[in-house]
Amino acid sequence: MLSVALVGFGWWGRTIASRLKENSLFDLVCVVEPNSDAHRDIKEMGLKPISDFEQAVNMEKVSALILTSPNDFHDSQIAQCVAKGKHVFCEKPLSLTFEGAQNSVRACEEAGLVLGIGHERRFEPAVMEIKRLLDQGEFGNIMHAELAFSHNKLIHLPAGSWRTTKEFAPAAAMTQMGIHLTDILIWYFGKVKSVYANTTSRSLGWETGDVVVVQLLFEAGMTANIQAILHTPHFLRTHIFGSEMWAEVRNSTHPDETSGIAELQVYRSLEDTNTTRYDWSDSVSANLENWASAITNNTQYLNKNSEMMHNIEVLNAIIKSAEEGEVIKLS
Repeated sequence: MLSVALVGFGWWGRTIASRLKENSLFDLVCVVEPNSDAHRDIKEMGLKPISDFEQAVNMEKVSALILTSPNDFHDSQIAQCVAKGKHVFCEKPLSLTFEGAQNSVRACEEAGLVLGIGHERRFEPAVMEIKRLLDQGEFGNIMHAELAFSHNKLIHLPAGSWRTTKEFAPAAAMTQMGIHLTDILIWYFGKVKSVYANTTSRSLGWETGDVVVVQLLFEAGMTANIQAILHTPHFLRTHIFGSEMWAEVRNSTHPDETSGIAELQVYRSLEDTNTTRYDWSDSVSANLENWASAITNNTQYLNKNSEMMHNIEVLNAIIKSAEEGEVIKLS
């Protein structure tokens, strides 16, 4: 059992807390939430609320911390965890800068600590099946991919929320949803060579915008388009095109929910198609359990440190491209 402290009790912190409190692999020692108004809800879940991050990171009983704090806190909080010899799981984005991501990864590596990242979509069975088909060469020559992750779960955020600003949540929906898509594509295809991005504000009036569309070119030669919209009903799609076949995953629900299906369609020709329906699985817990196993059993964590850093490098290029209106080449 891994003793952990959860940092942050907002929308996603509540989701993590609900999954961990009944999970026999974790002992959720406390929940750090500076807003004392939320402490009652934490207690009602049968958990211990505290207000101070430093108190949690200094607890001898706590072996690891799970960060669901605002984006701009990640760099400093990871550094504090490492200084105290604590493993750390960080919600996406790992950092708002490549330098910050690089520093966090290197610090954890040098201290022998396991760094986890909140990209639970890698643990969806249908998404993992596409990875298996790619690794076995079933697609033939990979041509192109189209991925989308859109919803309206955040449209009621209050004015001044960090999630609505360019400073803390840049490039519209990139740090909210789009970064999950680039994570999958890096896992599937490797490093990105160049990006071209557009953002716009269609209805929410947020400083950061509410739509992002990105074109990517990979070092291996394939291309991809991604889109993320913050004001539309749920839509989650992963579509890979190869010379021998294409495959598409459609998810009926968001990862924060506890029901629904994912449908995988594989198409080789009019006469050779196959559709598989996957019942809901807890990809959020699967990610956390994979990270915990890397700590307690010395197994391999699915998300490599190099991929975590490259995803932030890609994020920064997307932000720059959207601001400058130009193709950004990655070094």
